[in-house]
Amino acid sequence: QVQLVESGGGLVQPGGSLRLSCTGSGLSLKDYAIGWFRQAPGKEREGVSCISSLYNRENYADSVKGRFTISRDNANNTVLLKLNNLKPEDAAIYRCAAPANTVTYDTDCRLWNTDYIHWGQGTQVTVSS
Repeated sequence: QVQLVESGGGLVQPGGSLRLSCTGSGLSLKDYAIGWFRQAPGKEREGVSCISSLYNRENYADSVKGRFTISRDNANNTVLLKLNNLKPEDAAIYRCAAPANTVTYDTDCRLWNTDYIHWGQGTQVTVSS
């Protein structure tokens, strides 16, 4: 029973920060590449960030580069996404995801939706004054 669960979303003012967590069960996250995606109402799903499984290389969308940071907390079977200097356009449901096997994205990761098989339910991020 593979499951990914996100937490940490909420309401924040522009310029504020949040820390999102992706916690796994039924799989060891340290052995998998993990991606973060977001989707706002009326918008297409957008890849935000990912971290590769073997080399732990990070990848970021241009829209969040320099503001968001992805990292691993292996002791808690968790991948974190720190969101800094939040903007209204960052508001969305954020979901984490893992590919089908541990080999996919072992060296470098990409933000291609179809390469990720296991998806969390999502956590809501709202940015408003």
